[in-house]
Amino acid sequence: MSSPNVISSSFIQQKFQHFSLGILCKVIAISGLILLLLYTLFFDQTDTQASQLFRSFQLQWPASSPNDTTTDPPTNINHIGFIVISSLKSWKYRRPYVESWWRPNVTRGHLFLDKEPTQEFLPWTATSPPFVVNEDVTKLRIYPHIVSDVQVRMFRSILDMYRVGDEGLRWFIMCDDDSIFMVDNLVEVLRKYDHTKYQYIGSNSECVKSNSDFSFDMGFGGAGYALSYPLAQAMATKLVDGCIERYNYLWASDQIAQSCLADVGVHLTIEKGIHQIDLHGDISGLLSSHPPSPFLTLHHLELVDPIFPSMDRNQALNHLMKAAQFDQSRLLQQTICYQRESNRSFSVSWGYSAHIYDNIIPRSVLRKPLETFRPWANNWKRPYYMFNTRWMTNNPCEAPHVFFFRSIEYASRKNQFVTTYARSWPRNLPPCSASGNHSADHISEIRVFSPARTRKTAGVIECCDVEYKAEVNVTDIKIRTCMKDEVIA
Repeated sequence: MSSPNVISSSFIQQKFQHFSLGILCKVIAISGLILLLLYTLFFDQTDTQASQLFRSFQLQWPASSPNDTTTDPPTNINHIGFIVISSLKSWKYRRPYVESWWRPNVTRGHLFLDKEPTQEFLPWTATSPPFVVNEDVTKLRIYPHIVSDVQVRMFRSILDMYRVGDEGLRWFIMCDDDSIFMVDNLVEVLRKYDHTKYQYIGSNSECVKSNSDFSFDMGFGGAGYALSYPLAQAMATKLVDGCIERYNYLWASDQIAQSCLADVGVHLTIEKGIHQIDLHGDISGLLSSHPPSPFLTLHHLELVDPIFPSMDRNQALNHLMKAAQFDQSRLLQQTICYQRESNRSFSVSWGYSAHIYDNIIPRSVLRKPLETFRPWANNWKRPYYMFNTRWMTNNPCEAPHVFFFRSIEYASRKNQFVTTYARSWPRNLPPCSASGNHSADHISEIRVFSPARTRKTAGVIECCDVEYKAEVNVTDIKIRTCMKDEVIA
């Protein structure tokens, strides 16, 4: 039997527990009612304020989508201003290069000269870009300390172009007077970039040594690089002369530009269709295996062999432009297909060349350029190039029969372009024993049929089918859209 003291203590403890639990429940109930009242009275206002604050945050930090940041109409040729760097000495010989791609009253920009044209250049022809004489760099404070006044003049052409005041431009294109452009392709490529942001678009040299000497992060200016207008404006109004003072020891204008842009956090975006051509000799191997990017520019044409055999440089350039006038989107684009019954591989560089191989060679091999060219500098060990190559060979199972572009016409009945390619020279090799001693020596011409209604989609390869006409020694190749998951091998 418990004592009275124990009973009393237990009773008090139970009463206290009931009392505490009751108080706690009442506090929770009252607090809930208060919160409900506050929520009812003030929710709408606080929600509105919170939404406004969140929207303000979104405006300050927009989504980084390259295609949705502007509602402007798509970029067209009127939005591009060319800065063509020249001199009276070079213009005398390089004028045909520029006039091969310049479109009077269509393309915009200026030819920047070192001095006023002399009488031999006057009256100034309407087929050339209008000229501007660069500001005299000898008046710069830093002039006594710069290593190359020519390169500084070239770099300051960005400032001189800005001062011209052409309205409505979205892009400045820096280039030399010995470069050619595929203007339609350039418009298409620039269209995918947001011109309202700082953009620096170009390409490296083909040679490792050139990139090592200057920078792997530099857009080589001879081949051309693009600056969005806001970036060009910032350079012209705030950066150019300061950069010259900081980098007065650099002797290349594009190296000054790259260094200057790096100082404000702008880095190069690579476009593989821009070609510096830091090469020597025959570049047909490179042009016959172009990467699947729109062909944009060619530079240093004076320093390589004419790109078509049996033609001088100007003739060869104008010949290439015949195909460009019909369809720039496919120009130099490589299409590969096979004729398995005769164990042959076909590689077409549209508007330039076609190769036949007396063996089945996978696309992974054929997309590598044949090393018909030499490196820019001979005092350099391999690897010479920024891409893989195939060595030239006399192995009849690996050496191609080579055909070059001869003509183009529009076939209205089927709405197609028909390009023809003629054998350039006899291969003078025996048949390939691995393919059953078949040889394509008897084929004299290749005809390529391509769609005329649609431009080729950038970055997307096309497929083709082969049909041999034995009675006339002609092979027809029909370019088509690849089927889903089609294997090209």
